[in-house]
Amino acid sequence: MLDNNHKNIATFMHLGAFSKYFIPFGNYIIPILLWTTNKEKSNFVDENGKEAINFQLSILLYTVILGMLSFPFFIFNVFGDASVSDLFHFNDFSINLSEAGGFRTLIGASFIGIIALVGFFLEIIFIITAALKANKGESYRYPLSIRFIK
Repeated sequence: MLDNNHKNIATFMHLGAFSKYFIPFGNYIIPILLWTTNKEKSNFVDENGKEAINFQLSILLYTVILGMLSFPFFIFNVFGDASVSDLFHFNDFSINLSEAGGFRTLIGASFIGIIALVGFFLEIIFIITAALKANKGESYRYPLSIRFIK
């Protein structure tokens, strides 16, 4: 039987992800601190700590991938029709920030933006669900989470 202290620690490990809005890297720092200082107390706390940290690391990885996918659209939008020779000669070269980068840029950037927005809302839903389950003493496995820490 789990005592309330273990349930509360597990709950706050999940909710600690929201500290990123107040503390830089708080979504990693808070769960890691709570997990490392309390993982020996119970298997339940250890499992929830690993889940919370793995999910935040997965979100970081997905964010980096989306950023890398959106980078070409940014380049097309800023440089527009510039050729490779323009990049090296700088003769009459200007960065174009006022004109649209074309239809493909708009569609690609919009698609990546929609994925990021959906991901943001799913992250919030998953964190709240995990915290509620932990508070009830139930296990929760985050969907789309990569198991970095086993």
